Amino acid sequence: MAVFTPVTLEEITPWAARFPIGTVRSLRGISSGIENSNFFLGTDQDEFVLTIFEKLSFEQLPFYLNLMRHLAERDVLVPAPIASDRGEIINALHGKPTAIVTRLHGDWQPSPQAVHCHEVGAMLAKMHLAAQDYPLYQPNLRGLDWWRETTPVVLPYLPADARDLLRAEMHFQEAFAASALYHALPRGPVHADLFRNNVMFNGDRLSGFFDFYFAGCDTWLFDVAVTVNDWCIDLATGETDPARVRAMLDAYRSVREFTQGEERAWQAMLRAAALRFWLSRLYDYYLPREAEMLTPHDPTHFERILRHRIEHATEALT
Repeated sequence: MAVFTPVTLEEITPWAARFPIGTVRSLRGISSGIENSNFFLGTDQDEFVLTIFEKLSFEQLPFYLNLMRHLAERDVLVPAPIASDRGEIINALHGKPTAIVTRLHGDWQPSPQAVHCHEVGAMLAKMHLAAQDYPLYQPNLRGLDWWRETTPVVLPYLPADARDLLRAEMHFQEAFAASALYHALPRGPVHADLFRNNVMFNGDRLSGFFDFYFAGCDTWLFDVAVTVNDWCIDLATGETDPARVRAMLDAYRSVREFTQGEERAWQAMLRAAALRFWLSRLYDYYLPREAEMLTPHDPTHFERILRHRIEHATEALT
């Protein structure tokens, strides 16, 4: 992620000595993303990921880190948090909450094919089922309440046609969220940000999901829609690739069948997933924070996806 809080090797070496990870040899900032300060932490045993949380609080973090531990213990391929010699997985560094987790090995897939989408769909369903008995609750902090707060903040920056689209889509999503159909959808802990750069592969085999720090309790279908809206999209046009969509959805349903309500809600949820990331990218683009390494994403990408979803409302979940 972008580095907002600089850390030197000299600072981290004594701090990391409380963890069973070996002797620190190297520390490298990770430049992608815009939420937390992330580093590769190399030791004489392995390489780990050090995260300094810039927005999430000490009180909020137990949900995310314990969820990762819960999933790892159930054979879902995710990074496992490393506890200190006091048994704590959340520790302070420069006054901010900080964690060390195992690093997933492999590479992310910038140009996914159907085989990669199949792997992601099956593991996503396995993750949803594995988290059913997770005891902690945290709402999706980038859900409808956040959309309501953010919309009036970004509207003044938009041209007229984009303002009209945003207002109309918020009206549509408010009505959808109030419907009986929406409230009957299966739900539980979700990743909520499972983009292609948050999944690692060794060749064509998935080696793990990571970056759970947007996770929360929401509908499982929202998680599927977020994932389809990235993995199965032509980045140049914003249009869907039917072969990749089919591979992902078939693999997901091979582990967990979709309900009839999910079938009916699919189009509305694809729009909700596109709106969520259009809004966050608008906010990050027009109201950026200073950071040592920062690369805001182009918000028009998800505006294009949202328009495509509205114009092609007959794409079915089956």
